[in-house]
Amino acid sequence: MTEETAHETERLRDLITRARVVLWDFDGPICRLFAGHSAARVADDLVQWLAGRGLRGLVTDTERDSLDPHLVLRAVDRRHRGSDLVAELEERLTKEELRATATAMPTAYADILIQTWRARGARMAITSNNSPRVVRAYLEERELISCFHPHIYGRTEDLQHLKPDPHCLNRALSAMGAAPGAALMIGDSPTDLEAARRAGVPFLGYARNARKAKLLTEAGAGCVVGSLEPLLTLVRQ
Repeated sequence: MTEETAHETERLRDLITRARVVLWDFDGPICRLFAGHSAARVADDLVQWLAGRGLRGLVTDTERDSLDPHLVLRAVDRRHRGSDLVAELEERLTKEELRATATAMPTAYADILIQTWRARGARMAITSNNSPRVVRAYLEERELISCFHPHIYGRTEDLQHLKPDPHCLNRALSAMGAAPGAALMIGDSPTDLEAARRAGVPFLGYARNARKAKLLTEAGAGCVVGSLEPLLTLVRQ
């Protein structure tokens, strides 16, 4: 083991040892929700639905080109906050997310890590920009719901509270009676990192590829893993 690898392992061990509460992002660390149901197509469908109502102008070219359904939803909410239009668009996205659960791909080692960590006494919560209905459906299918129930904090009607706003993290900490410093957020995007920073929660980045790792590192993540296996090894120890 090189000195650098040993240092990374110790840093990871320290994060895990301190964590009494683990706040998981959903799409990424736990599964690839859109593995078989393209997120880009969903985003395009949302834009086309708006266009069919003469509202294509609510989304800029940059927002359209992002191929990110959450970005499209956020964009419309910024311009028509709290409207029936936003509520209907959010429901359409939720239905697409629910369809996606049928072909979602579990992240390697996620299921056993969650079960093992919970058995060792850590408390678990989901803090996600996805619909809580979607999260529950997936966790029930994987028989993981008991590891998290009732602490599932997903997208609400108030879309300005989507991450990077720390609202869902703060809800979890408050409900679980946990201090931010006793928690650990596991996420795969800069918005997860920013939400954790604003909530005062230590952060561990999960990156399934080099592009994701680069984004997290450039955003300032101090610890990023490409696999959950090292976490499982340390939790077992």
